[in-house]
Amino acid sequence: MRQLNLDQLRTLIAIADLGTFSAAAKALHLAQPTVSLHISELESRLGAQLVVRGSRNVTPTPAGAALVERGRRLLRDTDEAIDAVKRQAEGRTGRVRLGASTGVVVDLLPQVLEALGGGYSGIDVEVSILGSYEAMSRLAAGTLDIGLVAMPQPPVRDLVVTPWREQPMMAFVPQHWKAPKRVTPAWLAKQPLIFNDATTHMYRLAMEWFASAGFAPRARIELNYDAAIRNLVAAGYGAALLPAEQAANGAPDERVQILPLVPRLTRWQAIAHRQHAELDGATQSVLKVLTTFRQL
Repeated sequence: MRQLNLDQLRTLIAIADLGTFSAAAKALHLAQPTVSLHISELESRLGAQLVVRGSRNVTPTPAGAALVERGRRLLRDTDEAIDAVKRQAEGRTGRVRLGASTGVVVDLLPQVLEALGGGYSGIDVEVSILGSYEAMSRLAAGTLDIGLVAMPQPPVRDLVVTPWREQPMMAFVPQHWKAPKRVTPAWLAKQPLIFNDATTHMYRLAMEWFASAGFAPRARIELNYDAAIRNLVAAGYGAALLPAEQAANGAPDERVQILPLVPRLTRWQAIAHRQHAELDGATQSVLKVLTTFRQL
C-alpha cells in the first residue's frame, strides 16, 4: 500500500473539524475541487470510505474517525520533527564538544556559558579540560568540535585557528615577600617557584621568558590547575606566572601581590575548529558567542 499523504490527511482533519468541504478549503487555502480530490484519493488509497456527505454537513465514518484521531498525533509529531530540524539547522539546539585549559574553564568559560544560555538555551556544551596539543589532536580526529588553544599552533590540515584573546602574564607573589614593583627574570629565578605542568604551553612560555635572560630555574612544584597554583601562592609556598585575567575575576586575594613583568610576557589564545562548511548550526552558534569575548 502506498504511504499516507500528509496534505490529504490534513484535509480530512479540517473537514472533520469544520464540517464542510468548503470550510475546509477556505481554512487550508485550497480550491474546493482540490479538497474533494484529496478525500477521494485518500479513500482509494486506504480502500475505505472516510466521510459521509450529508445535506448540510460532512461527518467522518468510523474508519474516518479512527484515521482523524491518529492523524492528529501524526501531524503533531511531524510538526515537531520539522521544528527540531529547523532549530538544529539554525543552531538553536544540539550538542557541542568543547575543549579548554583549566584556566579558561575556571575564569572565563562560566561567562561564555551564561551568554550562550541567554540566546541558545537548547545547546548542550560538553566541556573537557584539555591541553592545546590534545585539543588539536581531537579536533583533527573529529572527537572535538571547538578547542580553546594556546598560540602559536602548527598548521593542521582542515582546521581553522583564529586568534581570540591576548593576555599579559603577571607575577603572582605572596604578599609578605619583599618584591620589586616590576618583576624581572633575574629576581624571580631566585625565588621558590610554582609552574604549570611541563607538558603545557604555559610552562614553555614561562621557560622561554626566563631563558631569554639566561636563566633556567626549577619549580618547587608543577601543577596543571591554575586555581590551585593561586592558592599555593596565597599560602606563601612560592611565586607563579599566570595570565592577568585571572587577577581580575572574583574578589582580590589580599595574600597575593600581582606584579607586572619586565620584559613583558604575553599569552595568546585562539579558537580552533574544523572548516566552517563542516560545522553544524549549534557549533556555529557557540563560535558566534565565543567571538563576542574576543580580546586582542
